[in-house]
Parts: sequence; C-alpha cells; structure tokens
Amino acid sequence: MSNTSPEAAGARRWLRRAPWEHGTTVLIGLGLAMLMQPWSIDVYSYGFTVLLAGVIGYSIAGKLPDGERGHG
Repeated sequence: MSNTSPEAAGARRWLRRAPWEHGTTVLIGLGLAMLMQPWSIDVYSYGFTVLLAGVIGYSIAGKLPDGERGHG
C-alpha cells in the first residue's frame, strides 16, 4: 500500500530518466552542430556552452529513476 501524495506522484512523473536523457542528448547534438557550422560566429560562440550543458545534464539524468514506480 502506497501513501504517496499527488505532489510526489507528479514530481516522480517529471523526474524519470528517459525523457531527460533524450532532451540532453538533443542538447549535445545541437551544441556539436553549433560548433561545426561555418556561418555565424555568434552561434559558434554559444556552441560549447550548449554542449557542456548537455553533458552535465546527461550526467545528472543518469542518476534519476528509470520508471514511474519506485524500486522498493
């Protein structure tokens, strides 16, 4: 029997690993594309920041729970 509040259930729904890993993977790819494009120095200058944010986010997302239900 679970005595989980609706707020905790909502937080658990947002804190799943898969959506965050997908989002940060997109950030990593976007950062790489920004670094490799030859047209705009402004886009290039933000490329490393976007790439770094994606890598840090991916490292954090790897520590989130897998699914909606807890492991115990």
